[in-house]
Amino acid sequence: MAEKKLRVTLVRSVHGRVRKHKACVKGLGLRRMHHTVEVSDTPENRGMINKVSYMLKCEEA
Repeated sequence: MAEKKLRVTLVRSVHGRVRKHKACVKGLGLRRMHHTVEVSDTPENRGMINKVSYMLKCEEA
């Protein structure tokens, strides 16, 4: 069975955000506005996505 993936896009800037939130965005592999990455659907990635959900657009890949 193939691993589930999530497609995550950064839609709001990280400038002026809390340091931990910036770290979550970096941990997900997002580098700049409107950058999209595919990450595996794990509890660790879900936690980071939930913490900074106000800056992201997330969909199933």
